[in-house]
Amino acid sequence: MKHFVAIAGNIGVGKSSLTRLLEARLGWEPFYEAVQDNPYLSNFYEDMERWAFHSQIFFLSRRLQHHRQICSHPVSAIQDRSVYEDAEIFAQTLFLQGKMDRRDYTVYRDLYDSVSAFLPPPNLIVYLRANVDTLLGRIARRGREFEQGISRSYLEQLNELYDSWIEQFELCPVLTIAADEIDFVAQETDLSFITGQILEQLHRENVMHIA
Repeated sequence: MKHFVAIAGNIGVGKSSLTRLLEARLGWEPFYEAVQDNPYLSNFYEDMERWAFHSQIFFLSRRLQHHRQICSHPVSAIQDRSVYEDAEIFAQTLFLQGKMDRRDYTVYRDLYDSVSAFLPPPNLIVYLRANVDTLLGRIARRGREFEQGISRSYLEQLNELYDSWIEQFELCPVLTIAADEIDFVAQETDLSFITGQILEQLHRENVMHIA
């Protein structure tokens, strides 16, 4: 049976690490977030007002490509961040903080709404949630230069929108993991627990599998 699982969560929460570990454990195909491929990202963190629209359009385009590829992929796959997060979390945060003006946000949102309406949802979203102190610590440890200027207020806004989005999300089941209290990278038992929870969710009757 083929599965499509998306790993959701804030910057630095561990999505890519969990994707890599699940790939190794389950043998599923990974689709990683195209962070290093985004030609606007370093400019965006230096000047969000100027580059927000460009950066978000790139991420949306790449995420849509991955989503469609996964749906037609012959084997089970894991997506590092879902297509929904681009619009519901990141673009909305930039708009609310005045980093993306109303004109650009309206164009972006219209594009997202038009395309996403035709996408089959994943079988499951795994939401990794952590507090801002945890996120800042992990961002500092992984040492990406362009991320070092990310502010606490930006991460707080993202966390608030993530919680609101997850609470209202109904397209597929959601498994929430308290990432502050679990270390699936260093602790094999924690990874086994998460893997078991994912497989249990996927085998419940209310999960619709993509053929």
